[in-house]
Amino acid sequence: MDTGCSCGCGTPSRAVFGSVPVRAADAAAPAPSQHAVAQVLVPAGSFVMGDSSGDRNAADGEVPLHRVTLDAFSMDATSVTNDDFARFVDATGYRTEAEQFGFSAVFHLALAADAADVLGRPPQTPWWIGVRGADWSHPGGPLSNIAGMGDHPVVHISWNDAQTYCEWAGRRLPTEAEWEYAARGGLEHRKYPWGDEEIDEGGWRTNIWQGEFPRVNTLEDGWLTTAPVHSFEPNGYGLWQMVGNVWEWASDWFSPGYYRVSPSHAPTGPDRGQSRVLRGGSYLCHSSYCNRYRNSARSQNTPDSSMGNAGFRTVAL
Repeated sequence: MDTGCSCGCGTPSRAVFGSVPVRAADAAAPAPSQHAVAQVLVPAGSFVMGDSSGDRNAADGEVPLHRVTLDAFSMDATSVTNDDFARFVDATGYRTEAEQFGFSAVFHLALAADAADVLGRPPQTPWWIGVRGADWSHPGGPLSNIAGMGDHPVVHISWNDAQTYCEWAGRRLPTEAEWEYAARGGLEHRKYPWGDEEIDEGGWRTNIWQGEFPRVNTLEDGWLTTAPVHSFEPNGYGLWQMVGNVWEWASDWFSPGYYRVSPSHAPTGPDRGQSRVLRGGSYLCHSSYCNRYRNSARSQNTPDSSMGNAGFRTVAL
């Protein structure tokens, strides 16, 4: 069965935890948008998309390098936060797919649930646990909550959930090309949003794993799981934490061969697929086994999958 990102930093798809009933997503009731995330205008321009550092993951399709031209667009300066998502839920009564299915994927060190609520661990990625009652407002399981975490990125959000939020907000998810262009912050051929300096050079630059994965996190950057969205410096466009902290959904279907056929102007990804693109890495990435906290790094998961290290940001229509 599909386990999402093959490196282990990614999460297993919902199906890997066993057979579950398919449930249609709740439709958000009409309500005025209260999307309040600060905006950044990303200027029109062109860039070389893909990995030029040599640190690519062979199965992810980060090459061939190809030049892409984009029109200007307005993007959320940060990931959508718990407070932002709570306004959406309060306005619409929406229930996420994690809530509808009754479970989501939780990293084992973040578990906050009774043994009876543990549904299992995929053998390929045993640090992930299917937890009954885990959702955006209970990120570690039913014994957890988000008190004091209003400025953290919302997690346990599926691609379908993010799409529903966008429909309510009059927004859309960024294309994969838009996301990478924005993450680079105007720097061509650079590994990270701040350049090529390593992530801990001169102090931690984003929220990833430190220590021995998956057992020991030394917490050198201060966080076991998510960090507040303004914890680290923004990139050259004023966008905060484009890498690390949480994976962010893009609008595109995923195909490792897409770059070979991608149009040069405003590509939107394949016409169909089984998984959607995720970008940016998360608090679980580490150079020893997964280096997907780079500008060009790609991952993927099924649109109904949710997990404790994935959220989203939006762009204007």
